[in-house]
Amino acid sequence: MSSEALTGLAEERVDHRFKGLPPDADGLTVGELAAQRRNLFTGGFATPVLALSAERLAHNLELMETYAARHGLAFAPHGKTSMAPQLFHRQIEHGAWGITLAVPHQVRVARAFGVRRVFLANELVDAAALRWIAAELDADPSFRFVCYADSVPGVALMDAALRAAGAGRPVDVVVELGAGEGARTGARTEAECAAVAAAVAAAGTLRLVGVAGYEGEVPRADPERVRAYLRRLVALAAGLDAAGRFAGAEEIVVSAGGSAWFDAVADEFARVPELSRPVLKLLRSGAYVSHDDGHYRALTPFNRVPEEGALEPAFRLWAQVVSRPTGEQAFVNAGKRDAAHDLDLPFAQVVRRPGADAERPATGITVTGLSDQHAWLRTAPGADLAVGDWVGMGLSHPCTSFDKWPLIPVAEADGTVVDYVRTFF
Repeated sequence: MSSEALTGLAEERVDHRFKGLPPDADGLTVGELAAQRRNLFTGGFATPVLALSAERLAHNLELMETYAARHGLAFAPHGKTSMAPQLFHRQIEHGAWGITLAVPHQVRVARAFGVRRVFLANELVDAAALRWIAAELDADPSFRFVCYADSVPGVALMDAALRAAGAGRPVDVVVELGAGEGARTGARTEAECAAVAAAVAAAGTLRLVGVAGYEGEVPRADPERVRAYLRRLVALAAGLDAAGRFAGAEEIVVSAGGSAWFDAVADEFARVPELSRPVLKLLRSGAYVSHDDGHYRALTPFNRVPEEGALEPAFRLWAQVVSRPTGEQAFVNAGKRDAAHDLDLPFAQVVRRPGADAERPATGITVTGLSDQHAWLRTAPGADLAVGDWVGMGLSHPCTSFDKWPLIPVAEADGTVVDYVRTFF
């Protein structure tokens, strides 16, 4: 990672672009504001404000590092979850092989901050992006880039674009096996995968280095269906290896792993047979870094295998009660522009009254809807909630939490803000 680029983030000036930050901090650098160690609740922060828990973030990073090492997996967490180079850096410090991304713009962000290994979990057929990738590979011998290929026409487009760009190094590709009919991308059959592999072999600008897929897209996913798909993926790698398709590779990549079934990935990848070259068993789970209070909290594999540990939700969105029109209803000043809402509504967790030293459970308070800039709260009889109170809410689906906040305070349990995470979407 580029320490110079990361240092540059701390030198950025705080101003109106960054919602939730103290208005009187305008003109300070991010580093200067972090050094002040302001309190999230008394230091001038304006609602709504999203915060990351420093302790929970550290816990999640350490837990997944330990998990990958225990199961003999390399780890390339999906960076599109956060698009935060500081978190990329911390993930790599915690043993990540590299970073997984989804589109060329995200690769450009990663490269700007010195990420040396990128796994693009998509087929790349854009000529302008391929021209840029070719230039990056030629300029930096240490840069490792791997992307999907899932069709013969796609391979032809890649080859043509790279030839036109005068690419000096071949682009490494893995054949993507689709997770079944009705799933997302990927060749649907082993015969189609073999055809893609043959097309790659015939293209001098590409090098086949493995196979990959995403078990989270298995239709009607359950343990049996997910494991059956992963066994197909492992068998595909063995079959292509037996056919000599990895002759130009230094290692064979076998990759899968979202945030819902990585226990199955670990189990099935433990059964990868001996192949002609060393095998890089690459896990790509990304949502773990912040985790959540909804979608992934319900689906995390650690629920199925509790002895492995437990991820902890690290996000909390703070909003202020601005209207209490009836005894059964209240409104806070955070809505769709602030809260992840593509899967589940936020979850009211705690309440802080201005001037109070502590927070209390949000008993009898439920989020029932979101407008652009308001959350609708239903309050049960006896719920202690007044205009001016701060309501702390848990969020579902971390991907769409990060993309709403370009600069996120990282706060310790007592509210002390120790850092700020910059995001790029």
